[in-house]
This record gives sequence, structure tokens and C-alpha cells, in this order.
Amino acid sequence: MNLLEYLHIKTVKTSKQQVVLSLEVDKIHKQPYGLLHGGINAVLAETAASMLANLNAPAGFVAVGVNINTNHLSAVKAGRIETIAEPIKIGTKIQVLAVTTISYPEKIKTSYSTVTTTFLKE
Repeated sequence: MNLLEYLHIKTVKTSKQQVVLSLEVDKIHKQPYGLLHGGINAVLAETAASMLANLNAPAGFVAVGVNINTNHLSAVKAGRIETIAEPIKIGTKIQVLAVTTISYPEKIKTSYSTVTTTFLKE
């Protein structure tokens, strides 16, 4: 079982312009105070960004994360969250991706991340 399966993260959309992941918030995703653990925001951001970068990778290369900065904007206690990754820049060596997480049904931005990846030869 991989991390996505364990955390019940679902892939909603994949394209070279956008990757969307979804998660139903459950007790395994929460910290001791009943709020969504901030690490979940980072896992979702890096996963969505890496998937997007890999969709744009040249043949024979794989994208790997080199930096992530996540800002937690609003607490989440329950419901569904969606994480949306979009490119800021897809370069030949460095890619910078913007990742926003939104809670539903409220439609509130709950975190914002920037993720930097690079391409490595497989």
C-alpha cells in the first residue's frame, strides 16, 4: 500500500495544465485537537505538484521535489478538500508550481503552497 492509498487520496483530474486531488477528511487525517493535520496539506501539495511536473517531464526523466513552502490559511475539521496544482513555470531544469487547497462545502481556501521540482534522469 502506498501513501495515497493509505490516506485515501483520490485523483480527480490530471493534465499538463492542472492536477486535482481530493480527500474526505477523517480521523486519520487529524492532529490531536481535531483539526486537519498541516502535514496533510503538504503531502497533498507535493503530490499534486509532482504529478503535474511529471506530466511535463521529458522522456527518460522524472520530476522530484526540491522545495515546498506551505501556508495554512484556515482550519479544517470535516468535509472534503480538493488540492489544485497549476504550473507557474515549467522549465528544463526547474519547475515552480502553485498549489491551492479548498474545503467543501464552504469553498474556503485552506492552504497555499509553492513547490519546486527538478528533472532527474531515470
